[in-house]
Amino acid sequence: MSDKIPVNMLSVNPNEIATPDLHQYLIGAVAPRPIAFVSTISTDGVVNVAPYSFFNVFGSNPPIAVFSSNRRVRDNSTKDTYQNVMESREVVINMVNYDMVYQMALASVEYDSGISEFEKSGLTPIPSDLVKPPRVAESPVQFECRVEQIIPTGDKGGAATLFVCRIIRLHLDENILDANSRIDPHKADLMARMGRAFYCRASGDAVFPILQPVTKMGIGVDQLPDHIRLSEVLTGNDLARLASVERIPKYSSGILSDPEVMNALAGNGQDRERRLHLHAQLLISRNEVDLAWQVLLVE
Repeated sequence: MSDKIPVNMLSVNPNEIATPDLHQYLIGAVAPRPIAFVSTISTDGVVNVAPYSFFNVFGSNPPIAVFSSNRRVRDNSTKDTYQNVMESREVVINMVNYDMVYQMALASVEYDSGISEFEKSGLTPIPSDLVKPPRVAESPVQFECRVEQIIPTGDKGGAATLFVCRIIRLHLDENILDANSRIDPHKADLMARMGRAFYCRASGDAVFPILQPVTKMGIGVDQLPDHIRLSEVLTGNDLARLASVERIPKYSSGILSDPEVMNALAGNGQDRERRLHLHAQLLISRNEVDLAWQVLLVE
């Protein structure tokens, strides 16, 4: 593997950079982030729904989700969601899919308090079972939650307030489930937030499995033969996939019938090894790791 250590690194001291610039680095680097489309209700009965991408789940027993409503950098003010949660301690976290992403974006506009983002975005509020805030009917997954902890991290613009939510009821659109009642990512078609104006669609070619058996121990990159581990062609990902086997496979001369292997063997020295490694890399990209091993074991 060739040297991949970067030489041109920008090092940033968070205490020596403007908060808006630091914010952009953070949201661009920690991405994609799932979107919590949070619906709340004020003491006056006005419903609100707003997206938050500082969000994730943090346990299943008990089921806990956490999202953050940050203070605005420009004037240190807080959002309607913040005020509603502080008063009611109840929220619904609605997941966002592609079919509703532009409506979600419209709901993120800072309308005046007292104006319902449901009406502005054209989304449909439906009653929850256990909490007062409504659910978003268009959302494929909805979590009714009670807020158990509120954790402020500061009092200046850009500071976060963490809302630790216990999920007390889940609602799942059955159309996003597979035959085993598991969520199919392609059917769910969920959206994620990147930096600036960028979003990510978590379906199609962007989604792929990495099958890593939990009961088997891969040999590790350090145990690869030197001519593989020090390859100028194979990437770190290529080596990791080769190193996920429990033991180095036994060589089979049947691989010599592969036309690409035969062509590579017609060369000599470094050119021969390079061509073999390029062919192995192609096989790895096709998930044919066993064949890639055979190519790399050719002497």
